[in-house]
Amino acid sequence: MKEIVVVGAGKIGSTIAELLSGTGEYRVTVVDRSAEQLAAMELSDAVLTLELDISATGALEKVLAGKFAVLSAAPFHLTRRIAEAAATCGVHYLDLTEDVASTRRVKELARDAESTFIPQCGLAPGFISIVANDLASRFDSLESVRMRVGALPQYPSNALNYNLTWSTDGVINEYCEPCEAIVEGELVEVVPLEEREEFSLDGVTYEAFNTSGGLGTLAETLKGKVRTLNYRTIRYPGHANIMKALLNDLGLRHRRDVLKDIFESALPATTQDVVIVFVTVSGRKNGRLLQETYANKIYSQRVGNIVHSAIQITTASGICAVLDMLADGSLPSKGFVRQEDIALDSFLANRFGRVYAQQEAVGRFGR
Repeated sequence: MKEIVVVGAGKIGSTIAELLSGTGEYRVTVVDRSAEQLAAMELSDAVLTLELDISATGALEKVLAGKFAVLSAAPFHLTRRIAEAAATCGVHYLDLTEDVASTRRVKELARDAESTFIPQCGLAPGFISIVANDLASRFDSLESVRMRVGALPQYPSNALNYNLTWSTDGVINEYCEPCEAIVEGELVEVVPLEEREEFSLDGVTYEAFNTSGGLGTLAETLKGKVRTLNYRTIRYPGHANIMKALLNDLGLRHRRDVLKDIFESALPATTQDVVIVFVTVSGRKNGRLLQETYANKIYSQRVGNIVHSAIQITTASGICAVLDMLADGSLPSKGFVRQEDIALDSFLANRFGRVYAQQEAVGRFGR
């Protein structure tokens, strides 16, 4: 049985712990500085919990000693601390961060590490890059790769047409930080919340706009190989304009703590959500200009006795699937692993990865 440490006792961290412990193949310890957060988790007795301030010198290293891997489900600003502790202890490291600067530090640590470092193992970044790279590999040459992802309430009921389904810090960060894209073959930075577009899927109209971090390392991987590459977050129409007013006109991009408090006080959470994954790749195959598209909708579902939101399920399943593949030797045991290094077929064949299978109902996770 492999011993795993999950840092972060929030919605995603608790779902990860539940999925892994349910297999009977992982012994999981969840670490968080909040005793209240740890106590609020509805987990089996097989999951251990530990109240710990990981910023204390040497504290996390003591917990990680002798463990197989540490999985970060903590806010993005703690990513570097957790990764550095993993490097010191020689344990495998996986995270869910969308933060570009943090991932650069993780990549630096991986160069001299004796273990494997796999950042961005969630939905976007994460699964979206696995899909995009798989589609891109089917062409002789590439023209464009367009990646769109959204976690949306099924029943929007406020002006933002949005409910809290994910990390508030993460949402605000991706709305504020510069975004990467490839434009006319050149890797550039573009402005978040801009380049808005509308599209329809299954008769529903959505908007999509630039946000930070969703490309993961794919921009670097495909640089020089594609003319256009971009990532945009999907929302219901009207969301982007209100967010621009809050962040730019009211200056809340410089007072993120205030915006976070507003969101968490005014926007209710929901488990009735839907995750949309929409990737379109065009290029040439045998001299012909062709296009292939991947479109998928994933809804909330029950794991054990608890209904989890679609974003909880997809994010937690992503990192659990990658951990499984690392544990069974399908991924390198040392160095830096990009999401696009993971084969889509292998990911979808995994017991956790199959939640992403198109038109396939997934029941309870188990052995």
